Formats: sequence, C-alpha cells, structure tokens
Amino acid sequence: QVQLVESGGGLVQAGGTLRLSCAASGSIRSINVMGWYRQAPGKQRELVATITKGRSTNYADSVKGRFTISRVNAKNTVYLQMNNLKPEDTAVYYCNADGLLTGGEYFSDYWGTGTQVTVSS
Repeated sequence: QVQLVESGGGLVQAGGTLRLSCAASGSIRSINVMGWYRQAPGKQRELVATITKGRSTNYADSVKGRFTISRVNAKNTVYLQMNNLKPEDTAVYYCNADGLLTGGEYFSDYWGTGTQVTVSS
C-alpha cells in the first residue's frame, strides 16, 4: 500500500558528498515523520536522521554537522545531503515513513529496498 524508493547512493572518496532521495507513493493520506536509517555489514540498522511534517529534525550524533535532511511535503519526498563523508558512513541507507493511509489506518513499517553508499579512504 506504500512504496518507498531510494536513489542517489554510490561510491565516493572520503571527504566527498552524496545526496540521497526517497519518494513515497501509494495509498497515502498524509505522512508525519520521514527518516533515513542505515545498516553496515554485521551491524544493526541505526537511525541517521528524521524530519517531521513541520520540518523538525533529529540527527544521530555521528552525522551532526555533516548530513542535512530535508523534505518536500507536496511530493512525499525526503532527501539526505551527505557532506564530508567518512569510511564509517559506508552502509545501505534505507528510507522510512509513518503516517495515515487513505482509509485512515496508521502505517509505519514500510521500508524501501535501500541504496548502497560506499566511502573509500
């Protein structure tokens, strides 16, 4: 009922930049929080950043000052601008959203397939 499609990953050298995008589509009435998470090999999925419909943001300490999350509500799209990338940022990045379906049901458990970010040293 909800599809999340991420794009923008790739291979970059340390200190480089990437911009990730995620578009949500489907039977969506409204989206409250959109966020980015990442999972490195052998590690658990972790929060990177979230943004509310009112554009309040929250960041993991490890990315503060380097990453910026933004969204376009009219397009149900969230972005992650990643600057000064480090090898430890290497992971699969996933998009997540929560909100209401057109039928009024709350949703929160939809994930995209992820986009790979690899930072070489």
